[in-house]
Amino acid sequence: MKLGIFDSGLGGLLIAKSVREHIPDIDIIYFGDTLHLPYGNRSKEAIYEYSRRAIEFLFAQDCNLIITACNTVSASALRKLQQDYLPDSKYSYRRILGVVVPTLECALDDGYKSIGLIATNYTINSNAYKEELQKLDPQIKIFQENTPLLVPLIEHDGGQWLPSVLKRYLTPLLKHDIECLILGCTHYPFLKSEIRKIIGNDISLLAQDEIIPKKLKLYLENHPEIADKISRHAKSEFIVSDITKNYTQCAYKIYAQEIDIECADFSVETNTYIRKAI
Repeated sequence: MKLGIFDSGLGGLLIAKSVREHIPDIDIIYFGDTLHLPYGNRSKEAIYEYSRRAIEFLFAQDCNLIITACNTVSASALRKLQQDYLPDSKYSYRRILGVVVPTLECALDDGYKSIGLIATNYTINSNAYKEELQKLDPQIKIFQENTPLLVPLIEHDGGQWLPSVLKRYLTPLLKHDIECLILGCTHYPFLKSEIRKIIGNDISLLAQDEIIPKKLKLYLENHPEIADKISRHAKSEFIVSDITKNYTQCAYKIYAQEIDIECADFSVETNTYIRKAI
């Protein structure tokens, strides 16, 4: 069996790459739902249905554990996937993890009392980070900012516009004297250097490509019943629901090496993805 990593597009490749670096021998399948990106502007119902199809596809590829690297999915659909879909499915003994709680736990571990967050429209409007933070420590303040243009600019090679867009988004947060900034989308670690130029060196960056692999490693150590079923042959597979030349070029750039990418077709008849090599 394998570890599945699911994202709406390119951002999860940063997580996959970092997981490979932290756990070199683990077998990984990455699925990017590029046909429907970005998720951040979709309805709650659409996000759940898209993510359910992706999760079911990865389980069918023999994944024992799946990380929903997409913050929008973690904020919108994770609980329903865990509590409603999984127990009634034929995969009830497998597990689905998100990224919101592990990220906040990292902020708490470092003792921050004033947190900034940038994320997609849906993640911010869902208040998922704020609600989970209330459960962990209601004394900590969190200041949020919608950043809807960042994912499209990253996905479509719009780097020349990113500095001005980032400055527009980050300036309001800096007025709150935040101690750290959570990059609440798996795409955003790609922007670390540009963000650092704007916020300076006194504010810590909490990036999920650094947080999630460490949390995953700890989870596997604490859950041998899950870890022992995942094969360790250092294999990686990359699958998307739609592929273009631009996507392939951006994927190579983000993953920092050429990778073989397959495409899965969606079957309306079965409401599932069918794997097909390109």
